[in-house]
Amino acid sequence: MDAGAFAQVASTFSAFHQRFAPLFGRPEAQQRSEQYLRGLLVQQTDRRNAENLAEAVTGATPRALQRFLSESPWRIAPVIDALQAELGERLNTPDGVFVLDETGFPKQGRHSVGVARQYCGTLGKVGNCQLGVFLAYVSERGHALVDHRLYLPRVWSDDAARRQAAGVPPELTYHSKAELGLAMLGRVQARGRLSGDWVTADEDYGKVPSLRDALTTAGWHYVLEVPWSTPVFERLATTVVPDWSGHGRRPTRVRLTAGEAPSRSAQAIAAEIGPTEWQVLLVAEGAQGPRQYQCAARRIWEARDGLPGPAGWLVLRRNLDGSEPKAYLSNAPAGTPLLIMARVGAQRWPIETEFQTEKGETGLDEYEVRGWSGWQHHITLSLLAGAFLLAIQQEWGGKTCHS
Repeated sequence: MDAGAFAQVASTFSAFHQRFAPLFGRPEAQQRSEQYLRGLLVQQTDRRNAENLAEAVTGATPRALQRFLSESPWRIAPVIDALQAELGERLNTPDGVFVLDETGFPKQGRHSVGVARQYCGTLGKVGNCQLGVFLAYVSERGHALVDHRLYLPRVWSDDAARRQAAGVPPELTYHSKAELGLAMLGRVQARGRLSGDWVTADEDYGKVPSLRDALTTAGWHYVLEVPWSTPVFERLATTVVPDWSGHGRRPTRVRLTAGEAPSRSAQAIAAEIGPTEWQVLLVAEGAQGPRQYQCAARRIWEARDGLPGPAGWLVLRRNLDGSEPKAYLSNAPAGTPLLIMARVGAQRWPIETEFQTEKGETGLDEYEVRGWSGWQHHITLSLLAGAFLLAIQQEWGGKTCHS
């Protein structure tokens, strides 16, 4: 959004900011929050660091904005609460879908909080980066990023001196990306501002059995992409603890009953799906037109250490020409229409769109901070800026303002 477009919607921006201003504390901090948020929206030509933002906003100084990011004590949680309340008014529907995903922030050096050599999707390879885990909400009314967590790899979580130098709260311990996702889902569930029973994510999350089990326990329905090698049972196999022969240790481990078929991979099952089982389904309306796929599903039991686990679905999807096949596991109840599961699984693409939009339009990845508070504050403000763009899209979509 350039300065001219921003001038057209200045009153809308002022009203938007006032909803959040008290959460930043003292009047000076409230003013800095307005300046920083405005700078994220109007600074388009240069990297959105404090110096460049100050140049784009009358009355702002680089030092004041940098202190607001790195030293101001405002808390993230109340702002995220208010953000979800704002987005709930604009996006909420009973059948909304929550999406977990991560994005990488390439970084040089080793002092920025959480930076390590790890796979970075932004780079498409292993590289020096920070990883943010994000939660998005998708409904027929639109989509937005609604929460975030910084992933701290063990080289950080296990290094007390490094954590202290970066300002990481001492009570924080290591959490996997799946655990960070569960924490965000638990929080959004408790807040109750955004409705929906469904969760989807890519195979980095879907392949984690503990995540799938925790989602079920918390009352979520999921459609999670999984690797083709994922084992499942096609029928509920019986199990037994073998009788003791009288020699050696008494058996305690449960095993498949003799003669029961072992689990098979999702790929092996997909290879046996006949032409009549594939259905052509319209799963979404994309920017390039309707998104249609061939889809199929089989009722299965998830595998746990070679034994049958929870009942669910193996959902399969491929392009109309048979290319780019994907597999998903779902805990949806028996009788759930394939169309519903296929549409949930297809809701992953909006979070990629949000990453692209907020990196391009609100400077999600254009920060120059090293510490914990600075990262958390910048990302939160970038998500607020994204929510404002959604407000403009909804309220000014048919008017002359454009970004």
